[in-house]
Amino acid sequence: MDKRIILITGASRGIGRAAALALVKAGHHVIALARSKAALEKLDDEAKALGGSMTLIPFDLKDSAAFEPMGQAIASKFGRIDGLIANAAILGSLGPLQAGGERQFNETIDVNLNANWRLIRAIDPLLRRSESPRAVFVTSSVATNPQAFWGPYQASKAGLEAMVQAWAQENEQMPLRVNIFDPGGTRTTMRADAFPGEDPMTLPTAEAVASHLVPLVNASEIRTGQTIRAKALMA
Repeated sequence: MDKRIILITGASRGIGRAAALALVKAGHHVIALARSKAALEKLDDEAKALGGSMTLIPFDLKDSAAFEPMGQAIASKFGRIDGLIANAAILGSLGPLQAGGERQFNETIDVNLNANWRLIRAIDPLLRRSESPRAVFVTSSVATNPQAFWGPYQASKAGLEAMVQAWAQENEQMPLRVNIFDPGGTRTTMRADAFPGEDPMTLPTAEAVASHLVPLVNASEIRTGQTIRAKALMA
């Protein structure tokens, strides 16, 4: 395939969906991962209406055994991946740390942190087959500016940032460029769940934020190990 092949997790809604459609408009082929098959099929219909193409993979990030077969399937079909947008995350439960259940805490860490480690292991060989591999991981401002009642979520994002920085440094002398993207407050369902009293119209749309995320997987992106904040770009 002569198009750039970009894999996106959490592609069926919010920033992931907006990024997937923006990539299709730019002429790339998107491998879209999300839990909901129905939501992926709707996304695919929108991509086709734009004249683009997608490969759909219904995928549960909590299924640790599914990552290796997923990587093997992509390798068999495409032979490589040119870009990764690791966008999927869950909010988990907000509240006092001692009040939360162990299951909810572990699930938040597993989806937001562990799953991204499994993703790196599964697709690192595919990225290395690209002439200009790029990867970007979506974080949150609470990773570096922690707040009360956000313990599990911000712990998962802080761990993600540390892990991604390690991967970036390990590949400084390689073609692979790895960065972190902080979207800031965005008009999404997750944001509404976290701040139910907030007026969503005061926030930028997912499409506006995605317009700053998508360039990070372009072949022309030369930065690595950086944290790019959408709020600064839209100021």
